Amino acid sequence: MSEESSAYSPTTIEKVFELLDNKLVTFGIPGALSFVGVTKARESHWTEASLFFAGAAGVWITIKIGKKLSPKLDQAMDGAIASIERSFSDLRSDFEGQYLKQQAMLCEEFTTEGFNPDRTTLPLLAEVFVPLELSGALGIADLAEPIAKKSPSRQRNRWQRDAVLRSDNLSIWDLLARSQRDRKFRQMSIQAKGGMGKTTLLRHITLIYGLRQYRRYRAPKLVPVLLRLRDHTELLIQAQPPGLPTLITEHHVPSLAKNQPLTPPPQWAEKLLASGAALVMFDGFDEVPDGKRQAVSHWISAQMQEYSKAVFIVTSRPAGYKDYVAQRPAVPIFVNTFNPTQQETFIRRWYRCQEESFRSKKQLRHARRVAEERADQLIAQLQQRRAELGYMAENPLLLNMLVTFHRFDPARELPRQRLDLYRGIVKLQLDDRPRARFITMVLPFERSLEVLQTLALEMVKANRIKVPHQSLLKFLGQQPVFQREEITPAEWLKQIVEVSELLVEREPGEYEFPHLSFQGFFAATRLAQPQDMPSIKANAQLILQHWNGAVWREAVLLYTAQLNPKLLDQVIRKACELGSEAAELSILCLKEYPRPEKLSAELVASLQTLKVVAQDSKYQKLEDLLKAQQWRDADQETYRLMITTAGKDEGQWFDRADLENFPCEDLKTLDRLWTHYSKTPDYPNGKWGFSIQKQIWQECGSPMDYNDEWKKFGDRVGWRKGGNWIVSYDNLTLDLDKSLKGEFPWGVWFSWLGVGGFGFWSSLLSRRDL
Repeated sequence: MSEESSAYSPTTIEKVFELLDNKLVTFGIPGALSFVGVTKARESHWTEASLFFAGAAGVWITIKIGKKLSPKLDQAMDGAIASIERSFSDLRSDFEGQYLKQQAMLCEEFTTEGFNPDRTTLPLLAEVFVPLELSGALGIADLAEPIAKKSPSRQRNRWQRDAVLRSDNLSIWDLLARSQRDRKFRQMSIQAKGGMGKTTLLRHITLIYGLRQYRRYRAPKLVPVLLRLRDHTELLIQAQPPGLPTLITEHHVPSLAKNQPLTPPPQWAEKLLASGAALVMFDGFDEVPDGKRQAVSHWISAQMQEYSKAVFIVTSRPAGYKDYVAQRPAVPIFVNTFNPTQQETFIRRWYRCQEESFRSKKQLRHARRVAEERADQLIAQLQQRRAELGYMAENPLLLNMLVTFHRFDPARELPRQRLDLYRGIVKLQLDDRPRARFITMVLPFERSLEVLQTLALEMVKANRIKVPHQSLLKFLGQQPVFQREEITPAEWLKQIVEVSELLVEREPGEYEFPHLSFQGFFAATRLAQPQDMPSIKANAQLILQHWNGAVWREAVLLYTAQLNPKLLDQVIRKACELGSEAAELSILCLKEYPRPEKLSAELVASLQTLKVVAQDSKYQKLEDLLKAQQWRDADQETYRLMITTAGKDEGQWFDRADLENFPCEDLKTLDRLWTHYSKTPDYPNGKWGFSIQKQIWQECGSPMDYNDEWKKFGDRVGWRKGGNWIVSYDNLTLDLDKSLKGEFPWGVWFSWLGVGGFGFWSSLLSRRDL
């Protein structure tokens, strides 16, 4: 825990006993009492001596036992305080207490955003939630800010903030605590790909504050407001949208309990925001339709500016966050992938909840033994097949699907590909589970699947993620299958929602697929079905037209995974002509394609050729920038290419593993481009590039840690001026003729700078393939 966060955290029992142990025992109170006891004994005052000896033993035992029990006593005290607060709130009809209670109730169940397989075994969030590890992000474009010209204190604050954000295991509670000392942390964005637990994290925060358990996390006292942006988009894009207090009072609070809506006191939300007591969480910026994100981003930024004392969090997928054109939250945060320890913890907790839910209290011991056995089986499979299953287990949503798949049939081999996992889960939900529960579905599996595929494709085409009830029934009524089978769309819809759970009603009267990836899967399988050539070409063209669309991304990845080699070749080659980012998505498509060991030699050769084509297109933008001598933009593009190649999103930091595992061919391509376009008469082999920097680094003694030789290297390449390391493009020469040899690339190095950063860069420069 940082000094800043601990400065205002409550004094706990654990701290009291620690203080006693450090101060009293250290200064010898038990020893002093014992000494007096010995003195009394020498004087034959045995009764008094016994009392002093007993007192010394009592002090020592009390402190030692107290230290052992203090964590549990802390939890008990937290629960008691929370109970007292709730009781007091109930007695005086406190609105805020009732508000916290209602909002928390909506977050109690573990409903992983996107997949809730069976309501009968739905665990509580508190039982299975595994804390997410977060990491900070580097605003590479912010390097243009002339920090060096600012006051030393402001420069020091930025370096301190950057040092905090470079940690790979940040806690959301640490960040909330820091928001009380550093105003930058009052505005944060949390970015991650789909299924990484962004919404679950916000629900966890809301639940903890609602239960008044925030003290155990040493978090500041805040009142959470969890707003799903997709539910309020139409309001926020009006010519005169409501302010945040109005949105909270007139829309959010009434939505918490429609049967018994609360009535906030006058100006409650306004006072809460203005005083800095509010934690406002805007969930799902990427789920706002493409054409409306810009307006919504301006509205959010206006609220953050007006209520600057409040704490704000905006969540989004990175692809959708690119449309946030207004002033962005000051501190960008990313969700790290689930590591093996987190995976194991989740599997064991999930299995225990599932097994216990089917047995009486008398059978709990048996339930726990079965849970441990099945969890061990799944964990062993994941460990043995880490190369092929690892990328799915790193995603909380996909891991939840894997566990569900495994529990239903432990003897069945886990799917090798994401496409196969979705196929298996859909069959499980739509066919196997209803039969296991003796439920007769009104439509056979194949017919229901066809309807869901058609619906998903129409929603993707319309760039929508939800559909109103009446519009949905009208669409379903147009499907011939319902007339043929003589059933009503309403009957089918009821079963799909309540039994299969492949459509969800998150808001009354509005339906959507449980996760955007499910919508993409259904749409992709529909697009890949046609056998006649005109339809095949039309669908391929439709995919290419929407290749870079955020709502289309999952459909693109899962569609190409189903193509025959010839059509895959055609689609990927045309996609690579759409730009460097389109080429990067093409590379991901090739990774989604079935494993090479299952393919013919001809197809493997074809895939390798396609990868070369995609790689070349991927670096086209960088080459164009270098050719035009737009050095700063080229430097930022180099960082973007390297961080995405490392499997991270733009804005994240590199770590040592990223360097050690960075693909050789990509590194050589980047170096070749920089050296080629930085040639001058005096430097015929190039003035800039990683290989040029390596030569200078070797001439400086090949330093692996920060020392005088590293400083000499910094002076040689122009990264140190006046004895200080530069932190902005404003301090670079940006002139090929006037700059020092080895000045670029620079931004990639800066993204490593920090604790261990010099060693990281040494790891790159020492690579033999450079």
